[in-house]
Amino acid sequence: MWTKFAHFVLKNRIALIGIIGIITVFMGYNARTVEMSYEYGGIVPKDDAEMVFFDQFKETFGEDGNILAIGLNNPKVYEYDDFKNLNYLSQEISRIEGVNDVLSLPKAVKIVKDTEKKKFDLVPIFKPFPDNQHQLDSLIQVAKEQKFYAGQIINEKTNATLLLISINKNYLDSNKRFQLMDDIQRAGDQFQEHTGIELHYAGLPYIRATLSTKMKAELQMFLVLSLAVTALILWVFFRSWDAVLVPIILIGIIVIWSTGTLGILGYKITMLTGLIPPIIVVIGIPNSIYLLNKYHQEISRHGNKIRALSLVIRKIGVVTLITNVTTAIGFLVLTTTNIGILKEFGIVAGINILATFFVSIIFIPAVFSYLPPPNGKRLNHLNSKFTQKMVNMLDITVHRHPIIIFTVSGIIAVVSIYGMSKMNAISYMVDDIPEDSKIMTDLRFFENNFGGVMPLQFVVDTGKPKGVMSLSTMKKVNKFEEALANEHIISQPVSIISFVKASSQAFYNGNPNYYKLPNSRDKNFILRYLSNQDEDQSGLLNSFVDSTGQKMRISCMVADVGSHKLGELLSDKVQPEIDSIFGNSKITVKPTGTTLLFVKGNDFLINNLKKSMALAFVLIAFIMAALFGRVRIIIISLIPNILPLLITAGIMGYFGISLKPSTALIFSITFGIAVDDSIHFLAKYRQELFANNFFVPLAISKSLKETGMSMIYTSIVLFFGFVIFSFSQFGGTKALGILTSITLMIAMFTNLILLPALLMVFDKGKRKKGDGLIEHYEDFYHEDEDEEIDLRRLGLS
Repeated sequence: MWTKFAHFVLKNRIALIGIIGIITVFMGYNARTVEMSYEYGGIVPKDDAEMVFFDQFKETFGEDGNILAIGLNNPKVYEYDDFKNLNYLSQEISRIEGVNDVLSLPKAVKIVKDTEKKKFDLVPIFKPFPDNQHQLDSLIQVAKEQKFYAGQIINEKTNATLLLISINKNYLDSNKRFQLMDDIQRAGDQFQEHTGIELHYAGLPYIRATLSTKMKAELQMFLVLSLAVTALILWVFFRSWDAVLVPIILIGIIVIWSTGTLGILGYKITMLTGLIPPIIVVIGIPNSIYLLNKYHQEISRHGNKIRALSLVIRKIGVVTLITNVTTAIGFLVLTTTNIGILKEFGIVAGINILATFFVSIIFIPAVFSYLPPPNGKRLNHLNSKFTQKMVNMLDITVHRHPIIIFTVSGIIAVVSIYGMSKMNAISYMVDDIPEDSKIMTDLRFFENNFGGVMPLQFVVDTGKPKGVMSLSTMKKVNKFEEALANEHIISQPVSIISFVKASSQAFYNGNPNYYKLPNSRDKNFILRYLSNQDEDQSGLLNSFVDSTGQKMRISCMVADVGSHKLGELLSDKVQPEIDSIFGNSKITVKPTGTTLLFVKGNDFLINNLKKSMALAFVLIAFIMAALFGRVRIIIISLIPNILPLLITAGIMGYFGISLKPSTALIFSITFGIAVDDSIHFLAKYRQELFANNFFVPLAISKSLKETGMSMIYTSIVLFFGFVIFSFSQFGGTKALGILTSITLMIAMFTNLILLPALLMVFDKGKRKKGDGLIEHYEDFYHEDEDEEIDLRRLGLS
């Protein structure tokens, strides 16, 4: 089969290169349509109970993650000129396209009682704008007396203030968000320039837009770096321009194919799918190294270029196909999850890793059939003293000290398992950003002055229409809100209760002492006033009460304290308060919101990645069983690839690296890649067993010398290829790069030391043909050094 395929490739090389070129043009055309993803979330399935509840919440009360906050804490802002600039800033931002509304101190309103029409009016406090400092001070005092704003836009203790900007959702989910954020920041920069007052930015719209911009820049950087690093390493190994340029062109083709696949499938570029091109570069290069190394070995033996290329396809083709399949499995198992972004990542990466094999096995032999055969310095790497010395040292260690190898491996495994027990899974809304970055320092400002900016909602269901306006219900909800406000990581809650208390204050002519729920006598008067509100004013209340008056919304902001602390807060403090206050009634209170769904989404993602890792393990074990046919060999082959994963998990535990989506992804990817070395070694080992009368020590020595160099080369490429991700500004991507590099480098040593040692001690070497699928490939155990190639038949004469 593979002989016929080799002849087919070499005979039809021009046509095949042409087909690859046509497909590449087609894929490049489709790549033009690929866009960045600006949507946030999509991890929790739509049919999940909490997701269904959140969607119902948004349908009833509106969005909760569309608020951008600008904060400042400088007494200068209360001086006339600077306050005038703050007023101008509020007006400028409110005029920006995509901004729904701005709530700020200069735009603050007070509720005034209209006794004639029996209703409340919203009157701007600073309109007309004051003429001097004395008037300004008086109006600021009036604003501070409106207790509704306490903890919302004014911190009475620190005098910090903020602007709350409501963003149109259509802008958040499109590339218009970047222009919108630029316009807002431009207005903020002008304010800072004129006043010298520092502004702090936070809120999900701002954070998402900022992180998207950084992500886009990083993805471009990673692609360039991965190409540069692999090109440099190829040059160091082979000292030949054709051995550098041809693989780089090949990888460039697959990068275009992977981007084109996104376009054909209608996927967008996310933080995961955006990593595919640089990952393809890193993973695809080992194909080229194995093929080129085998080609150079054959040329050095007999000097016949066409025979060498034919043998490359026949001997390396089957093993490379298998290793690409196992690598692809590490990605394709992600399609078994019901998480959209993981499925997309797994499908596109898996398809194009498999495509890498077919392009490699055709493109490299076809192109090199036209190039002069390597000679002289180009073949010096085959006799590299460093690699030969290293392989010889490994060979001696394996033969002489297997017990020491097992002992050391066992100790490392035990220590790693203990470290793994220290791992924890914590997710944050704003994750992986350096603590000293502007985003994090600004976030801390809001957490210190206003409790936080991450949305947290509660839905109160009274169980009956108009039950919200029951005084007994309002008293219970008010008590619950006071309990929430006592938690320092939660901002002052806002609900219909807040408006009722503000109305009560207005009913008593703005006296701050009456910012409280009305008594049973005043309740009917105040509610009658509220029922006479204008449509635009009642619309504001409708965002906190449903149309039937049965349900109400309590809106809070919470600090980004992580999934553990937030979970403890809700289960240990909030839920007991709910049980205590509402336990004897039919009223139900349920938390929801973007923050809770994000935390749940990350936990859900990690659990799915664990299942995917287990599935990858089972599938790859099944492939090994089908290939090599013996349970003992399967166990022997898996041990050297499990140990690196244990070590990585141990490192994470000891160094406090949390298990999060980016780090959980490491295990399935690295397992699929690391097992490639085992397959290459075992395939060569079985070949040498048949060639050397099943004498295990000799078969191991020859296998190490034959495959050791390629394993070292590919591991170095993989190490430096993934190390580039350590330059990321995102902690998760940085951890992904460092830990993946470490894992793959450890896997190289375990496959070069532990795997041969296990074979030395536990494999008797006896085989019979037909023992596994790999033995059914024709001529697999014979090099056919004297094979005569009919050049005229191949069209190469």
